[in-house]
Amino acid sequence: MNAKSAIFIASCALLLGACSGEEHSDLREFVKESDKMPGGRIPPLPEVKPYEPFAYNAYDLTDPFKPRKIEPPKTAAKGGIQPDFNRQREALESFPLENLAMVGTLQQKGKVFALVRAPDKGLYRVASGNYLGQNFGRIVGITETDIKLKEIVQDSGGNWEEKDQALMLQEQETKK
Repeated sequence: MNAKSAIFIASCALLLGACSGEEHSDLREFVKESDKMPGGRIPPLPEVKPYEPFAYNAYDLTDPFKPRKIEPPKTAAKGGIQPDFNRQREALESFPLENLAMVGTLQQKGKVFALVRAPDKGLYRVASGNYLGQNFGRIVGITETDIKLKEIVQDSGGNWEEKDQALMLQEQETKK
């Protein structure tokens, strides 16, 4: 080891020793003074109440956030109105009535038919007795301006009732 490195090491040791002075002396003094002060009374912890389990018994109630599926009643009311759940569903029963549009009529062999456009862009020919919409709507009459239906809807009490509806002719805009 040469003299220059010994001087360098000695000067570093002196600098480090100078930095190790009494920093934070005011903080140390505050802690000593705080220890001399009288301590306050700590209030007791609150009493812990024992856990009471809750039995949730609403599993069989209807979930208000899920769409309700119409199911046949377990006991049908005698003589009451109700849809035929066993019949084959028709194509236009998979669409809500408000999404269907009557676009015209035609007559073949003395029988009047209506032309209905569905959201799937399909054009369907319907006659009296066919079904439209998701509320068991049966066509009871067709004129040049509308299709008259009788829907069977369920009220909040679970009873079925008939409701008259009409699907009006939609005037199409002429393309330029």
